Amino acid sequence: MDKSEKFAGRVLKMYQYLTSEKKELIISKQVLRSGTSIGANITESRNAQSTADFIHKLNIALKEADETLYWITNLHNGNYLNDKEYESIYNDADELVRLLVSSIKTLKQKHG
Repeated sequence: MDKSEKFAGRVLKMYQYLTSEKKELIISKQVLRSGTSIGANITESRNAQSTADFIHKLNIALKEADETLYWITNLHNGNYLNDKEYESIYNDADELVRLLVSSIKTLKQKHG
C-alpha cells in the first residue's frame, strides 16, 4: 500500500470522526473528496498514455493534495481538529505534496 492509499484511509477515518463526534458535515465532505482523490489520480496516472499525460495526472493529484491542506487547516482553525490531530494529518498531506512536486519536477527535467 502506498502513501496516498494510507492517507486516504486516514482521511476516511477523520471524516467518520468529524461527522459523528463533531457533527461537522460541510468541510469534512470537502476534505474527504480531495483527500481521497489524491490516490485516485496517482492510480490513474499508472495507465497514462504518454509522459505528458502521466505528468498531467500527477499535477491533478498535486492540486488535490494542496486543496486537502487548505481544508485541514480550516478544520483546525474552526477547532474541529486539535493541534496534535492537525499536525499529524497535515504533515502526511504535506509529505504527499512534496513527493508529488519532486516527481513532477524530475519527470519534466528528464522529458522536457
